[in-house]
Amino acid sequence: MQKPPNRSSLPTEKKILEFINHNSRPLGKRDFVRYFRLSTSNRRMLVGMLEDLVKEGKIQRGRNRRYVSNDYLPSVSVVEVKGLDDDGEAILKLSDKHFEKSKEKIFLNSKPVIKPAPGIGDKLLVKLKAKKYGYEARIIKRLQKDPINLIGLFHSQPDCGLVTPSDRRLKTKFIINTKETNGAVDGELVECETISGREFGLPRARIIKIFGNSKTVNAITASIISKHGIPQQFTEPAFLQAQNSKAVPPKNRADIRHIPLVTIDDKNARDFDDAVWAERTKNNDGWHIIVAIADVSHYVRQNDPLDQAARNRGNSVYFPNTVIPMLPEKLSNGWCSLLPNEDRPCLAVDIWIDDAGNKKRHKFSRCIMRSAARLTYSEVQDSYNQKKEIDSNISFNLIDNLYGTFFSLDNHKKKRGAIDLDKQEYHFSLSQEGSIVGIEKRVRLDSHRLIEEFMILANQCAAETLESNNALCMYRTHERPDTISVRDLRKYLKLLGIKFGDGQSVRPLHFSQLIEKTKDRKDALGIQDAILRCQSRAVYSPKNIGHFGLALRRYAHFTSPIRRYSDLLVHRALINSLNTPNREPENDNLETFIEYGSHISMTERRAMAAERELFDRMAALYLWNQEGNTFSGYVTGVERFGLFVEINEVGACGFIPVSTLEVGYHQFDEVRRCLFNERTNTKFQLGDYINVRLKEVNLATGGLVFEVKQKEKKF
Repeated sequence: MQKPPNRSSLPTEKKILEFINHNSRPLGKRDFVRYFRLSTSNRRMLVGMLEDLVKEGKIQRGRNRRYVSNDYLPSVSVVEVKGLDDDGEAILKLSDKHFEKSKEKIFLNSKPVIKPAPGIGDKLLVKLKAKKYGYEARIIKRLQKDPINLIGLFHSQPDCGLVTPSDRRLKTKFIINTKETNGAVDGELVECETISGREFGLPRARIIKIFGNSKTVNAITASIISKHGIPQQFTEPAFLQAQNSKAVPPKNRADIRHIPLVTIDDKNARDFDDAVWAERTKNNDGWHIIVAIADVSHYVRQNDPLDQAARNRGNSVYFPNTVIPMLPEKLSNGWCSLLPNEDRPCLAVDIWIDDAGNKKRHKFSRCIMRSAARLTYSEVQDSYNQKKEIDSNISFNLIDNLYGTFFSLDNHKKKRGAIDLDKQEYHFSLSQEGSIVGIEKRVRLDSHRLIEEFMILANQCAAETLESNNALCMYRTHERPDTISVRDLRKYLKLLGIKFGDGQSVRPLHFSQLIEKTKDRKDALGIQDAILRCQSRAVYSPKNIGHFGLALRRYAHFTSPIRRYSDLLVHRALINSLNTPNREPENDNLETFIEYGSHISMTERRAMAAERELFDRMAALYLWNQEGNTFSGYVTGVERFGLFVEINEVGACGFIPVSTLEVGYHQFDEVRRCLFNERTNTKFQLGDYINVRLKEVNLATGGLVFEVKQKEKKF
């Protein structure tokens, strides 16, 4: 034990870390107070410092708010077998959620021998012992096993079946007894349930569901929906409630049907939940905007069957070939959709801004509206560029006013320093039968940005209104990047000759200036990827910490209640604050909002993971017969074992093993994020443009393996 310091002032971060690292047990607040002899006034600040160290990943918080070093694990623990490596050895992970972020590797000691051998899903009580290479786990006893379901590709064999898991973390195939194939045929995607024991050295499983041929988009989509546990069927009460919905009478609502509000969406969109309109102010010193949003809260009341179903789903999930809506189609594409020339209830916000984009005031109203036209992004952009009318119901003056407002808002956005990473998006074209015809790059038009800025402004108004009324609000929060991520980014940029930010604290403006300054560099994509990795994840919470990326002090999602439950919560809160007739009693409290925020943040991550996995699997299917073809791309990641690349033609990501690079030893530079070959004096680093040859396509996982053909020399 170190000698206690002779002072009562607050210790430095270095001293706290030294104290924790020199102790082999978890430390509570009292341990720190005694050791550092802290005064009462410094104790609360100490807890804040400890929590900051946890957020930055320098220490971890265990049970009962006790703090330990990152390499600490309890001597007796419950572990779960999460998978098997290439050698068939068990991959173990602690079951205790307090240590779920630990990066320490746990290896299973072969003694004592237990039969059958531990399989995937087994839970084991083990004794852990620290070793140079990680922790060694000796089995005390096997606990009750929870069967694990997994998705994979079925391969028919003469005497059995094999399933290759779609989860890339599972490095082994599963063997299926011929009596437990459930009629699956070679090449089908299936869902399996693991079984204890092994045959021929492989873990066992039985097939419980068949999705169809692995080379069809519908089968791939169905397997991913099942894998991620996305709810598909509505309960009967929820479905019947939607079916019995009716039109909303205009009584007790402001009538804005005379205002030519328009919806602007993608050409394939079916649910229209926002409409916009703009004109010059009377004094000709700015803009008057109206953003009208479908009044979903009229149809979905708190804790009714539809509300329970919507809350469970959290959000709609969009796939190239289908949509899993948050609300039944009768509402999402019907009564809650702002269809042209149809009366619809809405919650509208009038906003007044000056020519510099500064908001002067705003006002929310519960209204009845009638959309004048359903427009697409390309139609609106063409109308503005060519100075022509789109529709007989819509004058060109409206389009001109919308763009005038957008330019004011865009200038204000740049002034406040909002981060705008314009990542390239891709779109699959499908035939009527559902097969992939091609992949196209999405073009981001000013009309897209126009709607984005209108929605951001309306969302900002919603958060401000609720905060000013001391009402519960489901904020959309985005925390500033942690110290370690910023430090690593600075090191990387310094090696590129780029100075980033002043002092310890960074602001959104620093990032936006960096993006603008480096946009024409040959390594611009690598720099943007590094910036993106530096950012924290946006979440939903009733506790406001601001939105770092948008450079806003308060922000909430309000504009998409058809497809996001967070927006529905905000609508209800706004309607209650308006004191209008037919408003609902406020039954929610801070604790329930915290639970809701955690849940809908999870469902959002689930949807994003499912959408990304489907993209990878569809890209693999599209490239299935193109092994040997050459593609252009750029390096998105560098590790000591190889390179990660994204190919420009498809937007798919793949891997280049270090063993396939040019002859010689490649040294990994973690700071520069590059692999350097001293023999040939060449290097591969983040953002490099390279030509690659496709070597292997894995339909089960969507994995692609490439080899370098040559680095591009001209940019």
